[in-house]
Amino acid sequence: MDAKFLISGDTAVSVQLGDEISLEVNQKVRGLMVNLTKDPINGITEMVPTYASLMVHYRPQVIRFGELKQEIEKRLGSMEKITDCGGIVKEIPICYGGELGPDLEDCARFENVSVQEFIRMHSAHEYYTYMLGFAPGHAYAARFEEPFHFKRRESPRVKIAGQSIVVQLNLSNLIPFPQPCGWNIVGGTPLTICDYSKEDPFLVHAGEWIKYVPINQREYDKIKEDVRKGTYRVKTYEKGVK
Repeated sequence: MDAKFLISGDTAVSVQLGDEISLEVNQKVRGLMVNLTKDPINGITEMVPTYASLMVHYRPQVIRFGELKQEIEKRLGSMEKITDCGGIVKEIPICYGGELGPDLEDCARFENVSVQEFIRMHSAHEYYTYMLGFAPGHAYAARFEEPFHFKRRESPRVKIAGQSIVVQLNLSNLIPFPQPCGWNIVGGTPLTICDYSKEDPFLVHAGEWIKYVPINQREYDKIKEDVRKGTYRVKTYEKGVK
């Protein structure tokens, strides 16, 4: 498997496995990370998957760059290709429109469909989480059916609310904290996307799938209160087995 090794300072290397955003390339990234997780190389301290590369942080006093590169190349040459697109699916409740989704009607107009049809298009399919980026827990996820035709907004907002769900083309991201954003806001989730009080702070991880479940405002308020009490449990299941 061909790879480019991009030195990132003196304690990290980016292993680039492609130059496009695609499920096939991302599966290579996932495959390498799984390999290095199950059979670790001494000296690696952390791995960060992205669309098309795996950032590998390491201790140069334990393993030098040349040795690390050689070992990763060996893994790439021998590891099995991930051909299945299975994995965990997490159901994320979303309340569309209103204050939570100020761009919903504009987005439906961009697509020349009704608001209800837009909601159906957005929530009918599962989204693959390519990576977490920009902010902790910020999931970049894509569906592969019925992509929208519009892209980012012409003028980004300086700050949007945390727990917003934003869209463009076939992508739909989870916004963990108040932050700048140029994407279209179609709704919000009552779930906490990043919670540092938990051992595992992230709601969704790279390689997992998201299924948006439309809810109304009353349901949103009820789930938000259950989340506050710690009694809400995210519904999860294996892709293709519900």
